[in-house]
Amino acid sequence: MFLTRIRLSIKLTVNICKYSEQKVAQPLRSKKPKSTQTPVQNFIDLKCLRTVGGKGGDGCISFLHLWSNENAGPDGGDGGNGGHVIFKATTDVKDFIHVSSVVRAENGDKGRNKDCHGKNADHCIIGVPVGTVVKNSDGRVVGDLAHEGVMFVAARGGAGGKGNHFFITDTEQAPEICEYGAVGEDLEYTLEIKSMAHVGLIGFPNAGKSTLLRAISRARPKIAPYPFTTLKPHIGMVLYDDYEQIAVADLPGLIEDSHKNRGLGIQFLKHAERCSALLYIIDLSIDEPWQYLHTLQRELSLFSKHLLDRPQIVIGNKIDLPESRDNLEEIKNHTDLKIIGISAKLGTNVNELLREIRIIYDRSKENDDTL
Repeated sequence: MFLTRIRLSIKLTVNICKYSEQKVAQPLRSKKPKSTQTPVQNFIDLKCLRTVGGKGGDGCISFLHLWSNENAGPDGGDGGNGGHVIFKATTDVKDFIHVSSVVRAENGDKGRNKDCHGKNADHCIIGVPVGTVVKNSDGRVVGDLAHEGVMFVAARGGAGGKGNHFFITDTEQAPEICEYGAVGEDLEYTLEIKSMAHVGLIGFPNAGKSTLLRAISRARPKIAPYPFTTLKPHIGMVLYDDYEQIAVADLPGLIEDSHKNRGLGIQFLKHAERCSALLYIIDLSIDEPWQYLHTLQRELSLFSKHLLDRPQIVIGNKIDLPESRDNLEEIKNHTDLKIIGISAKLGTNVNELLREIRIIYDRSKENDDTL
């Protein structure tokens, strides 16, 4: 009896240890091969477009003729109203790749005889991601679609014109006038996504950001041995065994004086501003890689001092090269951030990195719930 109790306690202890080790969800590696097609879709989080409301239908001039009364009076109907251009926040879309540069609503139908009014045009409703910010041509925020189902009328359609039946008065029983339909609004807007990804990969050109995104997701950003291979952000989804998905963004390369709009400049820094957590990708094979880390942090702080308040991790890439081992130990003396040495090309320590990303994601969710 005593030995049985000992065995049960040992078995319970082993199960508890296994559970404590598996508290953090494990990343899933997809066994399905990636597509071999050449087209690559990038992530569009900024869109400048022109919206044109529909024109109202013209009124009709008509006089009713009956077999018993040739002068039965005016019977011209009114024109239909033009359609509006409306932005609607929805979870069905993730970016603006489906939004064209010019969005036009339909025109209203013309009025007809026998007092038949023209049909009102259907509204042109464009689905945009939840969290879209709408700015007018002056750069002023005029709409914030922060919740699903919220709509913003971007361009109103013109009202339909009145037919001659509308203008009958006591002194004018047979008016021969009508109205033209009003022209719809023609306005320009800039759409921006407030939050594009949970995690953003930040680094100098050729640091291995695109290679890492290919290693941890099914995204297929372009990889080449020359700088600025990535000109637009790419999004990859990292899957975990508890069905959670974390969006990771491969951002264009940053260089010194980017806050002065050098290189991709402000355009790049705006992408970084829309990520909840930041991962610095540092090439450990170069001389004094910690100088590049300090440059990245300085550029982010000069653009927005709040960026450095977000969760950050330093990823030392290319540890498969001989000269990278010493630099990995040396860079730990130049920063207080957590450092993970990986090889995106060979997959070394990639699972450890994905576990750290999940820990940051869970902490950010807890902080959001407490607000």
